[in-house]
Amino acid sequence: MALTISDLRSKRQVGDRVFRSATLAGGAAILLILALIAYTITNKSTLIFRTAGLDFFTEKRWAPSADKPVFGALSFIFGTAVTATIAIVLAVPVSLGLALFTTQVAPKWLKKPLVALTDMVAVVPSVVFGLWGIIYLAPKLIGFFKNMHNWFGDWPILGSLFGKASAGRTFMTAGLILAVMITPIITSIAREVIETTPQTDCDGALALGATRWEMITGAVIPHSAGGTVGGVMLGLGRAMGETIAAALVIGSSPTITANLFSAGDSLPSVIAFQWGEATSAEKRSALIAMGLTLFVLTLLVNFAATAVVSRAMRRMQGAS
Repeated sequence: MALTISDLRSKRQVGDRVFRSATLAGGAAILLILALIAYTITNKSTLIFRTAGLDFFTEKRWAPSADKPVFGALSFIFGTAVTATIAIVLAVPVSLGLALFTTQVAPKWLKKPLVALTDMVAVVPSVVFGLWGIIYLAPKLIGFFKNMHNWFGDWPILGSLFGKASAGRTFMTAGLILAVMITPIITSIAREVIETTPQTDCDGALALGATRWEMITGAVIPHSAGGTVGGVMLGLGRAMGETIAAALVIGSSPTITANLFSAGDSLPSVIAFQWGEATSAEKRSALIAMGLTLFVLTLLVNFAATAVVSRAMRRMQGAS
C-alpha cells in the first residue's frame, strides 16, 4: 500500500518531535550537571568561608602548615590572571595570522598540511607540553631572560616587568607554554569563521581596486570579528583552567610581583599539587574554594564571550 503525502508529513513531524525532545533533554542535562558541580563545590568550600570569610580572596599568604594556618588565594588568582594574559597576548596575533594565511594567502597544496598540523598540535596532551617546557624550554630561557633584563632593566615600566631571573620556571615560561597550547584552538575557530565570509564580498572588494590586505581588513575581518572574539575567549578559558602544564613550569611559589621572570603559582596548579597532601578539613575546603573561584572565573569568561559574539552579530545584521 503506497504512502500518502499526509502519512509522510505525519512521520516527519514525529521525527521532528523526537529530535526536539532529545536535544532539549541533552541541553537540560548539561545545565543540571553544571548546577550539581556548582552546588557540590560550593557546599564543600563553606568551611573556609566561615573561618576566613572574604579574607580568603584578599590574603596573599598561603601557610597551611603554620601553627595558625593561613589560607589566602590572592597569589594564586594573580598567577592565573598573569599567565593567562601572557598566553593571550602571545597567542592571538600568531593565531589570527595563521588563520588569515591559511584561508586567504596559502596555496591549495600548502593549506591542507597547515590545517592538519594545526589540528594535530591541538590534540597533544598537556602533560607533554609541560614536560617539554620543564626539560627543554625552561633551561634555555634563563639566558634569554637575563638578556631581556639587561636590555630593559633601566626602563621605567619594562624594567619592572622584565626583572631579574634566577631560574627558568617563571610566569613567562608558563605563559609561553599556555600560548603554544591555545594557539591551535584559536586558529581553528578563527579559520572556520573566516571561511564563512561570502566570496562575493571578497571579489567585490578586489573588483573595486582594493589590495589583498585591504580586502582582508575591509571585508574578511569585520565579517568574522564576532566569531574570532569568541574563539579568543575560549582560548582564554583554556589558559585559565590548564593544570599540569602550568604546574610544571610556573615555579610553585605563591608570589605577587610585577616581575614576569619570577616564579609564581596558579589556582589549577596548587590544587593539583597539594590536594594529595591535604589532610585537614580546612585545607581541603580551601582548595575546593579555589576550584570554585576558577569555576566562576571560567563561567564569566564564557559569558563575556557570548555577549561579545552576540553584540557583533547584531551589529553585522544592522549594517547589512
